[in-house]
Amino acid sequence: MSFLSKLFRWERGRQKSGYDKMLLCGAIWPIKFDTYLLKFSQGSEIAPHTDKVDSGKHYRLNIVLKKADVGGEFICTNPIFETKRIKLFRPDVSEHQVSKVVKGNRYLLSIGWLKST
Repeated sequence: MSFLSKLFRWERGRQKSGYDKMLLCGAIWPIKFDTYLLKFSQGSEIAPHTDKVDSGKHYRLNIVLKKADVGGEFICTNPIFETKRIKLFRPDVSEHQVSKVVKGNRYLLSIGWLKST
C-alpha cells in the first residue's frame, strides 16, 4: 500500500490487537519519521514486545490526547522520559505494552523517527 493511500485513513495496528491507526504525516528524508493518531477501543490491548529496525536507533514520542476511563495504561521497561501524558522511549530496545482498555477509548498522537548510527 502506498504512502498516499494510507494518509488520513484508519487501519488496523501492527500488533493485530484491536487498536486502529491513522497516518497523519511522514517522510524518508532528511530524517525518516512518521506521525499517527492511535485509537484504542474498549477491549483492545498490546502485548509486551519490541519493534525491531534494520538499522539506526528508533525513537517514539507518544502524547496521550484522551485517557481511557479504565485501563489502557502504557507500560515500558526503560522509558527515556515519562509523565502521565508524555512517553518518550526506544521501541527497538525497550519492551513496551498497553494494558487492556476496560472502559472507554484511549487516543494518542504517536511520533516516531529513526536516527542513523
